[in-house]
Amino acid sequence: MKIGSEEVKKDQTIKIKEKQQFPLTIKRLGINGEGVGYFKRQVVFVPGALPGEEVVVEAVKVHPKFAEGRVKKVRKRSEHRTKPPCPVYEQCGGCQLQHLSYEQQLVEKRDILMQSLEKHTKFDLEKLDVKPMIGMVEPWYYRNKSQFQLGFRDGKIISGLYSLNSHKLVDIPECIVQHPSTNKVTNEVKRILSDFKVKIYNERTKKGTVKTVVTRVGVTTGEVQVVLVTVGKDLPRKEMILEEINKRLPEVKSVAQNINPKPTSLIFGDETIHLYGTESIVERLDKFSYELSARAFFQLNPSQTIHLYNEVRDAAGLTGHEKLVDAYCGVGTIGMWLSGGAKEIRGMDVIKESIENARKNSEKFGMENSVYEIGTAEEWLPKWKAEGWRPDVVVVDPPRTGCEPSFLKTILKVKPKKFIYVSCNPSTLAKDLKTLSHAYEVEYIQPVDMFPQTAHVESVAKLVLKEAGSR
Repeated sequence: MKIGSEEVKKDQTIKIKEKQQFPLTIKRLGINGEGVGYFKRQVVFVPGALPGEEVVVEAVKVHPKFAEGRVKKVRKRSEHRTKPPCPVYEQCGGCQLQHLSYEQQLVEKRDILMQSLEKHTKFDLEKLDVKPMIGMVEPWYYRNKSQFQLGFRDGKIISGLYSLNSHKLVDIPECIVQHPSTNKVTNEVKRILSDFKVKIYNERTKKGTVKTVVTRVGVTTGEVQVVLVTVGKDLPRKEMILEEINKRLPEVKSVAQNINPKPTSLIFGDETIHLYGTESIVERLDKFSYELSARAFFQLNPSQTIHLYNEVRDAAGLTGHEKLVDAYCGVGTIGMWLSGGAKEIRGMDVIKESIENARKNSEKFGMENSVYEIGTAEEWLPKWKAEGWRPDVVVVDPPRTGCEPSFLKTILKVKPKKFIYVSCNPSTLAKDLKTLSHAYEVEYIQPVDMFPQTAHVESVAKLVLKEAGSR
């Protein structure tokens, strides 16, 4: 009997084989937007499947703790399933949720956040205040920046994104989540490169010149910035290309060349050369305007950024007496948004160009109470503390990888009264909140939908120091 029990237990760990087909009920969405179900206690991730659906799945990859599958048949459709309007939706991989109604996207994406909190923390989720997600009125054509890889196929230059988990480039003449200006400019730049027979870089042969076209638009100003990412400094017929861009695309106010010789998934290399026009374009949000150089970080969805920054402002609750730190500050957008309520603002970023933009932006608006420095918060906060300066509020907007452990340790030493965390990744947010939880109380989390049609979840978390007297 014991042997039999062991055999059953062993059998339970070897459930699924590749190419095996089986029925599956989808319970929820995973962090990448895929459907999640369980077959004999083994978790199965199924792209394209929706919560509540009953599907027949074929296993395509089997891992020790989970399996990946593809939908062979939908037996019971979700009432929220819709037809994707994009013709290359299933090939592209840039969006994951066009087949789900937008109203339900907001519900499911909040649930993705809840799943991460459940997995990575010990919070009482029934008591934790996670608010409904703030959505968009018009969830299309919202992205102000495109980074399209170039390729050469059937005698013409194409541009787009690599298909999911492959190096097959999907041609995207019009992306329906990109602002129309970025689509127009990218297509015209392709034609100009084609007219002058500029060689497109081929990853396989390691030959060619131009790898990527990066296009950013100031949505409120109409100004457009173009960056040509090349494998080396040489750009054949450079002057002729610039002349044609100027003639055909008068909205383009800034052109730069970035050199990236490395075989990497990172778009930009370390060196950027200004080629034409101004070094920056201008974007406006509410009463503020921002200088954006080629490599400066700026939110990709300007209209939702206003909602996001208003949430940050409300969470900070400034009264005019607080000292504020804007960590990972970029071009200083958040600090500027909060400047009216702060006694003093200090920000830092490791990208030199971003700090230069932040200084220009703050000077433009007469923010005499602001200081921006090149470097990390881990470097500057202890230095300022030693000088007798300590922030009351710290706002952080880190990359998807979350906050550096050294930064979190610094926060736990400096102990600002409030810590406002702007996150674009529920998993790293949850892990970082857990690290801070013994010193900070999570008052609430407000998700904001910055990237409709995708599984990305942006959130603003307000943390308050548990023992204010311990400072």
